[in-house]
Amino acid sequence: MWVANYDRLPTRTRLASWGLQLQTNCCLCSLEPETRDHLLLTCQFSKDVWNQILSRLNPPSQLFWNWSELLSWIRASSPTSPSILRKLAVQATVFHLWRQRNNIYHNNCVMAPAVIANMVYRHVKNIILARRKRKQF
Repeated sequence: MWVANYDRLPTRTRLASWGLQLQTNCCLCSLEPETRDHLLLTCQFSKDVWNQILSRLNPPSQLFWNWSELLSWIRASSPTSPSILRKLAVQATVFHLWRQRNNIYHNNCVMAPAVIANMVYRHVKNIILARRKRKQF
């Protein structure tokens, strides 16, 4: 997550800026250049995953268009979804979207957004169950 937060993910656009000869289009949608914000937030594939994840939390009025909007939503207070839950959900979603990107890029294996969303749910649930007896959690 910290690599994504500092915009240091090796997206195709960044790899091309380093001199590698490759297509810069997003491997999830093939419509726009693969940047962090596009890949993790504005790509239609990512939007489908986010819609399914956010439907169980206190969803924002519209999906995030950039990274700062996502971070603001994480930090905002909400009686229906605690900040720790939003942080876990965002971290798991970013992880699984990046994992899906790598799976497509390296293995040509595509999973549906619903499958990715279920993996995120399971990931967050496992974290909560593992830490539920800690005082700080």
